[in-house]
Amino acid sequence: MMEKNGGQVDFANMNDFDCPSYNQDVERTIPAGAENLRNRLLANDGFIIASPEYNASMPGNIKNVIDWVSRFRPQPFNERHALLMSASPSMSGGNRGLWSLRIPLEHLGARVFPDMFSLATAHQAFTPEGNFINTTLAQRFENTLVAFMSLVEAAKHYPCIKKAWVEFLGEKPDPVTERVE
Repeated sequence: MMEKNGGQVDFANMNDFDCPSYNQDVERTIPAGAENLRNRLLANDGFIIASPEYNASMPGNIKNVIDWVSRFRPQPFNERHALLMSASPSMSGGNRGLWSLRIPLEHLGARVFPDMFSLATAHQAFTPEGNFINTTLAQRFENTLVAFMSLVEAAKHYPCIKKAWVEFLGEKPDPVTERVE
């Protein structure tokens, strides 16, 4: 996860958000890892997740911490912009895992950037110094990051593009909130 906080980029790894397996039936207290992710989400307008692909889906530990964080109210993912990225030695570049990761994030109100970045054959994509070998690919990566950060910045200044997250729990909606886009 990468965040831009007050002009600084803050990197984190999944160890910062470690949680026991989520089980709503025995939920007592929310673990510190979920609290940490919640606090990071609330402190930022956008976040980046770089995730591997496990069996054509997202890793279980990412889904687990999303489930834990989903218990907070107000919903911390709501109105946060997300960019999803992956790299893999395979030809799919981890893309299938990113599609599965979009589902819970979008359900919780995150605005997932449409241009995900998946790097196929990642083990052959870099020079020994860590730069992209393919300049077209390097430009695509940079363009994706710049476009994402520009959207996040624009959303702060144009509130008309905001869309509220609504959780329907089965009760009859109030006429004021009945129309959900």
